[in-house]
Amino acid sequence: GRDPVLLRSDGTPTYLMVDIAYHLDKFRRGFDWVVDVQGADHIEEQQQVKLALRLLGLPEGFLSYCLHQFVTLKGAEGIEKMSTRAGRFLRLKDLVDEVGRDATRYFMVMRKPESHLVFDFELAKKQSLENPVYYVQYAHTRIASVFREAEARGDMPEDLLSVDLTPLTEPEELLLIRELDRFPDVVRKAAYDFAPHLLCEYLEALAGIFHPYYARVRILGQGAATPARLALLAGLKLVLFRGLSLLGVRAPEQM
Repeated sequence: GRDPVLLRSDGTPTYLMVDIAYHLDKFRRGFDWVVDVQGADHIEEQQQVKLALRLLGLPEGFLSYCLHQFVTLKGAEGIEKMSTRAGRFLRLKDLVDEVGRDATRYFMVMRKPESHLVFDFELAKKQSLENPVYYVQYAHTRIASVFREAEARGDMPEDLLSVDLTPLTEPEELLLIRELDRFPDVVRKAAYDFAPHLLCEYLEALAGIFHPYYARVRILGQGAATPARLALLAGLKLVLFRGLSLLGVRAPEQM
């Protein structure tokens, strides 16, 4: 292909030149690793920046890219085409004002970066289990509610870590134990692969096991099964809290 232009005829640097200089400056300031989050339409320019940095003697692994496809907004009237030239665009602040911080953050990362994201306004505003962020948050809230009732009844074990777990024999209980054990691996993979959607999928799967279990199985007043179930729910609550916190989303005690 053509050689990329670094300086215009009037001597001013092109965007590419500025980008190269910016990363060189980062390296000189002692950064070990830089991750750029950019739109997929910048892919050719990214390859040029990487090549320039290699020619300047920077280590190969210094610069990584996380490419994102475009976001399409879907309102009550259907899909809305964004165009900065035509003056049709939405600022992030407008989005947060409209649907709240939690839904904005969650919806932005719940799909693969390389897939086109359709941001559904009406769904993001819904306070129902159809809304994925509400679905996960509500699982955390339900467990908090069970714990408040357990405290009031005097059912809460003093030391959850020493509770006998052998009464946990329901299929959902065994499945939850196996799923909770995967949490560190999911976080590690999501981080290394720049794939926070894996964490969203995992949290939704946990909530998907919990909600039907909560509707079907009595937790309190069940003899030896109660402390075991409360210990399991304590583990689930902690993982939901930590998972949502990593995404920058609140885990409410009440909703």
